[in-house]
Amino acid sequence: MIKKTETVVIGAGPGGYVAAIRAAQLGQKVTVIEADYIGGVCLNVGCVPSKALITAGHRYQEAQHSDFLGLSVKSADLDFTKTQKWKDQQVVKILTSGVEMLLKKNGVDIIMGYAKFTGPQSLTIATKMGEEKLEFKHAIVATGSHPIEIPGFSFGSRVINSTGGLNLKEIPKKLIIIGGGIIGSELGGAYRNLGSEVTIIEGSSNILPSFEADIQKIVAQRFKQNGVKIFTDAQAKKAVESVNGVVVEFEAEGKIQTIEADYVMVTVGRRPNTEGIGLEKAGVKLTERKLIKVDEQYRTSQRTIFAIGDIVEGLALAHKASYEAKVVAEVIGGKNVAKDYRAIPAICFTDPEVAIVGYTLSEAKELGIKAKTASFPMQANGRALSLNATEGFVRLVFEAETELVLGAQIVGVNASDLVAEITLAIESYLTLEDIALTIHGHPTLSEMVMDTCEVGLGLPIHI
Repeated sequence: MIKKTETVVIGAGPGGYVAAIRAAQLGQKVTVIEADYIGGVCLNVGCVPSKALITAGHRYQEAQHSDFLGLSVKSADLDFTKTQKWKDQQVVKILTSGVEMLLKKNGVDIIMGYAKFTGPQSLTIATKMGEEKLEFKHAIVATGSHPIEIPGFSFGSRVINSTGGLNLKEIPKKLIIIGGGIIGSELGGAYRNLGSEVTIIEGSSNILPSFEADIQKIVAQRFKQNGVKIFTDAQAKKAVESVNGVVVEFEAEGKIQTIEADYVMVTVGRRPNTEGIGLEKAGVKLTERKLIKVDEQYRTSQRTIFAIGDIVEGLALAHKASYEAKVVAEVIGGKNVAKDYRAIPAICFTDPEVAIVGYTLSEAKELGIKAKTASFPMQANGRALSLNATEGFVRLVFEAETELVLGAQIVGVNASDLVAEITLAIESYLTLEDIALTIHGHPTLSEMVMDTCEVGLGLPIHI
């Protein structure tokens, strides 16, 4: 028996489930196919559970180091089994079950299984009950990505990826992280706060290589203050597992070195899940990097098939995938819309947090834009002082002549939330004066955005 649907979505992550719901809201008959778990990597083994462990680490440290408030805790004990149970049951499960409920509420059919195209408008689904066949008018491929496995570091019981790192049964006494990008730095900070001795081995000259130098410096300094060892310009060679641990061999400073640990976590990047799903039979073309080629409306080389998320060019971010999902659903629904990446925030939940959006000063200048910057320090903000979190700054990039806001870099407490206002400002083509004349609540961290604009205007009040 062959099932039929109007729009099939392959993958139920932040791209897939959003596309399915929006397509259903626009009147389409929708089927979503998921191989592993509703919510995808992000909700189950990625951005959401990692933030839960980061929160646990912060609370544990606060319990031990709050003397400045007059709070003295004689003993702070951490039951990591209970921590993991909270993360899995009270965070992940609630979110994923909520997504499943929303899919069903919007009339989306859910099929658990592995999809494989057999043509431009047909596919098979390998389920626990056997193989099913499905015909469709349109398909949205949102299959995401998977962690890269590097030579000499085959994943096993002691050599783990980020998924394994989020699901450890105990807090490692010693943890080695290969790759000091966003994922490695976030989880390295989380486990250090939970009590692990952490070593980060990074191939670039600095951790967080996608951020500007002054941002890298602040995060690296905090790591070192907290006892995290960082090796940069280092090359990981191999890992040798034993029953009780693992020995990692790497090259740094011109010599071969070895470190022993309980686990080594490899976080050097991710690869798109574009193999084994029959894209060639559907007439879908890939780039040299095995990403799916798409146009401005995320349509592939096959007009009936669209692709979004980690499997297309651009930043591999959950919120980018969700944005693309809405565009695709509307395109299939007949609306004349296309992608517009004017402002995509990128966030790293390290200590302190980092958030960026739009252009950096150097990027603006490379495009021939006459740009300037204005900065305001966290230590001059009343709310940051009351939180005892004065490390960092807000920096705005703006066009010199028009004072149009072009970008921002934020380092410090709640940077992940502060960046939203500036993202909206860039999307709305606001100037420094537009923001400076907007009344901000006091005392709040958001006042720093207003204060930074006043610095840019040459009329600062608080510095």
